[in-house]
Amino acid sequence: MGLRELERIRLILRGSSVIDWRRMHFQARDEVDRFLRLCQVDTRQPHDEAWARTVLADAVEYLRRTFDYRVADAVASPEEIHDLFLYASGAKGQPRHRRIACIVLKVMHVIQHIEGRDLLHRLAVSEADLSEMVTANVLRVAQLLRDKGLPVIEFAHSIKTRESLITKLLAKKETVAAQIYDRTRFRIITKTRADILPVVYFLTQHLFPFNFVVPGQTENTLISFKSVLEENPHLQQYAQQLHLDLDYESREEQSRNLFSGSSYRALNFVVDVPLRLDAYLPPPDQDSRERKNRTAFTLVEFQVMDEEIARQNEEGENAHKLYKRRQKRRVLRRLSRGLVVPKRQG
Repeated sequence: MGLRELERIRLILRGSSVIDWRRMHFQARDEVDRFLRLCQVDTRQPHDEAWARTVLADAVEYLRRTFDYRVADAVASPEEIHDLFLYASGAKGQPRHRRIACIVLKVMHVIQHIEGRDLLHRLAVSEADLSEMVTANVLRVAQLLRDKGLPVIEFAHSIKTRESLITKLLAKKETVAAQIYDRTRFRIITKTRADILPVVYFLTQHLFPFNFVVPGQTENTLISFKSVLEENPHLQQYAQQLHLDLDYESREEQSRNLFSGSSYRALNFVVDVPLRLDAYLPPPDQDSRERKNRTAFTLVEFQVMDEEIARQNEEGENAHKLYKRRQKRRVLRRLSRGLVVPKRQG
């Protein structure tokens, strides 16, 4: 692991956003190409190349119109889309191109999400269909992970039942269905704690792009970023090059599930996994839509822990049945508040 891997792992452990990054870390075209494929973009296909150019043009137009920002021609019209990432990493182009390319890529990241949500609204794709598609993708990577010999004890998936969804929404302060992030969830148990980061990083290389981790939706009571550096002294050389200082996490208020036991420990994070919806669209050469996006997103939660922690999480107050009991008790209190006739005083 180097600076690139360290930043990506930190983003997952914190549940932070690439919008706050100052630079990217791509060094070669092949690396960018692998990343774009994870984003479900294959620039060898004319329609994918054209769509990427459309998103780039939208981003440049936004910056010029909204902020009167001068975007260099090399960034606004690169020879290859890959060049944008190499400019933003300082691996290609002039030094001034790095900052401009970073800003453009941030806007493209947001536009890509907006277009993905819009595509879902326009197509007759059910939540069940999306869940089935993403589950197939994840289980394919799970098998690859096992074939590579990574020390995974369990890789299981679950889909929340209708009853569980209702209970969770009633228990939350914000009772909006769109705020259920773990409708589709995968539980990963590694052999030891030291195996967790290699497994998580493997997922960012083969399943989802690191930048699609949903900001603010990570619950990490298992691995502190400082401990990663302490346990890997060779990584400390990158400390001064990080986007955020080493004490940043200690100044943040850590979120915690209200219904978990006080000693429950896990790494939970949510990803907007990109999905190609070609099966629901006409062939590219017959697509008459003005906006020709073919990729949408679906939310998936990953829960990761090691075998020993998983065992401890099922003991005492951490037991799942007690978790559900605490959750249901809160729901009953909320449902009955103000509706229960008080007992008459004697």
